[in-house]
Amino acid sequence: MGQQLDTKEVIKFTVPTPFPVGDVNLYLIKGDVLTLVDAGVKTEDAWNSFQEQLGAIGLKTTDIEQVVLTHHHPDHVGMLDFFPEALPVIGHPFNNPWISKDPEFFERHTAFFTDLFTKSGIDPAFLNLLRKVESPLRFSSHRSLTSTVTEGDRIAGLPEWRVIETPGHAGSHIVLYRERDGLVIGGDAILAHISPNPLLEPPQNNELERTKPQVQYNQTLKKLLDYDISRVHTGHGEDITELHSLIHKRLRRQEERAFSVLEMLREKPMTAFETCQQLFPTVYQKELMLTMSETIGQLDFLEELGEIKVDKTKEYFVYHAKS
Repeated sequence: MGQQLDTKEVIKFTVPTPFPVGDVNLYLIKGDVLTLVDAGVKTEDAWNSFQEQLGAIGLKTTDIEQVVLTHHHPDHVGMLDFFPEALPVIGHPFNNPWISKDPEFFERHTAFFTDLFTKSGIDPAFLNLLRKVESPLRFSSHRSLTSTVTEGDRIAGLPEWRVIETPGHAGSHIVLYRERDGLVIGGDAILAHISPNPLLEPPQNNELERTKPQVQYNQTLKKLLDYDISRVHTGHGEDITELHSLIHKRLRRQEERAFSVLEMLREKPMTAFETCQQLFPTVYQKELMLTMSETIGQLDFLEELGEIKVDKTKEYFVYHAKS
């Protein structure tokens, strides 16, 4: 590393969320432009906590000059609605339909999941659980990006920080990387004690095929191994200082999980929903999106490896282990 790690320019704030993941971390960068990275969740508790923490260091919310989003999930964007409309909001283009609650996009969102879950073998009686999928969006924002960034871009007022695209947990995910000391502001790209769930999403930009978030996420983790990273400021929990060893551990554990799914399919072919019910016998009814994302992610991974094949000739897809 060229220089000793400098964390004085980055201030961490932790605010509550109503989600099982718990508190979320926000970061203030004292660059040429005072920049907030991520914007918490849209609750009065979060906003009051953030204001109190800012006040403790002699700042007000009106001092913040721009916001950068690591990704579009509600616990990272919701408080945007409490900031002035004129405040610049910067992020990957894929944030926009989510944070602006674009009606056309959400029509496609509902149609996409109805089709995907039907093909996954979900009993129509369970399709009403789709209503729960969008319920967390009440804690999200109703804003639009004012400018967009993609791989390799630098952000106005933050000349030392470079954007790295890190899709998987969300298609919109980016991290900020400071090369001189290896500091990363990482959102949910990787967390210290839990593995972020690569979540299914509808295609964007009129793509015909859905993305495979688990496969994407593995590619993201391997991509981060190519960078000299000394510390990751994470979206939840504490910092990560031994990133490379944690990445190798996470990749191994995910592969072990996938091969346990392969053993299930060696016993009998199953739909994705049947696999999900076997993996999560009680949780799937409460957390349909999380559990189906995890299940389909493992199936995608095994299909990518050539370990399984998918019979798409029936009204729903059936996964078979290759002999």
